[in-house]
Amino acid sequence: MEGRRLTVLQMLPALEGGGVEQGTLEIGRALVRAGHRSIVISAGGRMVNQLEADGSEHHTWPVSKSSLLRPLAWVWRLRELLRSEHVDILHVRSRHPAWLAWLAWRGMSPNQRPVYVTTAHGLYSPGWYSAVMARGERVIAISETVRSHLLTQFARAVRDERIQVIFRGVNPENFHPQFTPSAAWLADWRARYPQLVDRPVITLPGRLTRLKGHHAFLNVIASLRREIPDVQGLIVGGAHPRKQAYAAEIRQSAAQLGLDNVHFTGHRSDLREILSVSNVVLSLTSNPPEAFGRTVLEALSLGRPVVGYEHAGPGEVLRTLFPSGGVAADDTDAVCNRTLDFLRGPVPDIAPNRQFTEQQMCAQTLDLYRRAA
Repeated sequence: MEGRRLTVLQMLPALEGGGVEQGTLEIGRALVRAGHRSIVISAGGRMVNQLEADGSEHHTWPVSKSSLLRPLAWVWRLRELLRSEHVDILHVRSRHPAWLAWLAWRGMSPNQRPVYVTTAHGLYSPGWYSAVMARGERVIAISETVRSHLLTQFARAVRDERIQVIFRGVNPENFHPQFTPSAAWLADWRARYPQLVDRPVITLPGRLTRLKGHHAFLNVIASLRREIPDVQGLIVGGAHPRKQAYAAEIRQSAAQLGLDNVHFTGHRSDLREILSVSNVVLSLTSNPPEAFGRTVLEALSLGRPVVGYEHAGPGEVLRTLFPSGGVAADDTDAVCNRTLDFLRGPVPDIAPNRQFTEQQMCAQTLDLYRRAA
């Protein structure tokens, strides 16, 4: 461990699943391994057990926008926690917890308060509410796209020298082209989805929200089916309770298009395995686009070709690792044609992933903490 032992407190709405949550676990694990103290505040969720097993401490507070009551009382409580636990770094990853953290931090004496760090995980809409993510003493942007967005939309709140781009990453030990699911997993998968066996599978990963491009995916599968009758579409991701109407809408659209070859898995914790047995993975997030595109990186790291809109975060990953997979945003005809090219082969080479790794992300983040503290 370099320097003194740090106490780092990360805050986010919940730990149910997703890229923000996964990054929180990875940084917590890296802190503990480096001999530091890791604390996380969230409203809880299915990932808390893993967080604590990795050595982090978790405080279950109602810090999501929908659940918080009497917010000023929680500001006072957070301020007391920062003092009593001698927190060195206060790192926030979402807007509503960031406002609680900002108000608590601002009310502390400058010689007592921790360093205030924010990570901008998204392309936030302009305005005062989102501007809090640009007010960190250090601001982490998860892609060059996010950095440019911050400087363009929140120029009054942030200066260029306070922003550091730290790309999200995957662990090459877990995501590599030679990865093969276990025999038990394969047997269970084939029993659950016999329709997919020995047929070309096109996968769209991501939670069931309007942002992920599910309608475009259905149109692509309908077009592909005219060329390859046995093609199968796979939508991997669950729906938040507030998104059940949208989930029903997508299923109804698939039925209206006669797409009995589109399958919905719901939430899965084995996305790596699913991506590895897919023939082509699609990335169709359009408006607003994705800030990074973790599933694009995961699929490419597994050696699976990806066809996606070549803009924003996914475009950065595609241009670096697999330029052949990029198409213009919203051009579903190009998506279909490129997918057909990859299904019929040969598939162009995917570059080795040396830039977007979990090890680099954690090392750069911990280095930022040490320099800031």
